[in-house]
Amino acid sequence: MTEQNKAPKKKKRIFIILAIVVFIAVIIFFNLQAQREKGLKATVKKVEKTDLTSIISASGEISPKKNVDISAHVPGRIVKIGVEEGQRVQKGDFLLKLDSIQYEANADRDRAQIRTFQAELIKAQARLKKDESYYNRQKKLFEEKLISREELETAKAQYDISKADYESIEFQIKQAQASLKSTMDNLSKTVYNSPIDGIITSLRVEEGEIALVGTMNNPGTVLMTIADLSVMEVEVEVDETDVIGVKIGHKAEVRVDAFPDLVIKGKVTEIGSSALQKLTASEESKDFKVVITLENPPQDLKPGLSASADIITAEKQDVLVVPIAALAVRELEGENNEDKQEEGVYIVQEDNRVKFTPVIKGIMGEMQIEIISGVEEGQSIVVGPYSALRQLKDDMLITPEEREKKNDTSG
Repeated sequence: MTEQNKAPKKKKRIFIILAIVVFIAVIIFFNLQAQREKGLKATVKKVEKTDLTSIISASGEISPKKNVDISAHVPGRIVKIGVEEGQRVQKGDFLLKLDSIQYEANADRDRAQIRTFQAELIKAQARLKKDESYYNRQKKLFEEKLISREELETAKAQYDISKADYESIEFQIKQAQASLKSTMDNLSKTVYNSPIDGIITSLRVEEGEIALVGTMNNPGTVLMTIADLSVMEVEVEVDETDVIGVKIGHKAEVRVDAFPDLVIKGKVTEIGSSALQKLTASEESKDFKVVITLENPPQDLKPGLSASADIITAEKQDVLVVPIAALAVRELEGENNEDKQEEGVYIVQEDNRVKFTPVIKGIMGEMQIEIISGVEEGQSIVVGPYSALRQLKDDMLITPEEREKKNDTSG
């Protein structure tokens, strides 16, 4: 073979070798680039189905459903107390008596006045009957023209005066009877009987003290408090953002600080229609009163004990859930979507890159939330940490760390 034929073949081999070297170099370069891209460390968890319970928590205190303050209706010195604090009473049982001497004297005075007026009424009635007969005789004589008109008018005037006196005494009798009625009412208010069956939960006075009647600036003397402890409630304060989810009849679980191991069942029986009035005005959120009636409360449960309640507003079985911490918010793109946001989760794909997927939420538990659409069971999603969720963008590479499984099914 001539030297001229060998030259082209030699050049061709060199080109092939160079091409192979370049190809290998490109592969090595891209491999190095891929190795250089570090994945963001993130915790992932598979979407699963479980039972979910939506709960609103609030705190308050125990109180009886029926609670009566016995206050003084008339002023007086307390001469006898017939009960003790903690004593059980029946409706109509004697509780307390005020000094009634002044009221009894007033009643005797009114009765005597009535009798006096009744005696005067008898006299007035006799005069009226006499003057009426005299007037009728004079009128007959005047018709027969036996007396003058002046004599007739004098008889008529005397009759009218007698009639007015009689009616005046009748009015005085009615006034005295009304006074006696008022006095007897005040006299009856010196003796206090129990208006309900219950327990004396508070006895605030002693024999010898003066009971005062309430005025505009003085609430008066509260003598004692009687409570029917057969029906107990817990009054809790619920935030304005949560109270719209609470309905009459919702079940609740109540825990009393004094009974840490006891859970008392109950139901919502009352929801306040207006916010509770605070002592100081502020821009903070408003609270609403919610009353939960307890079922089978323990016998030694006392009014005023601190309690907390979990109100169950919704329950669902076998629904898709994700941790609340997995939800992320991002701005919508496009000219017409300024200041608009969408909520969703970052799904982890097979190459460990993530993709944002909008979701529709359902009920919310304590740590988990129902997902109505947007994800499927078994898909892996990023659940944290919060700093990683803030940095994530579509197609970003992550280094997944499996989340430890915990027995939190409802939240």
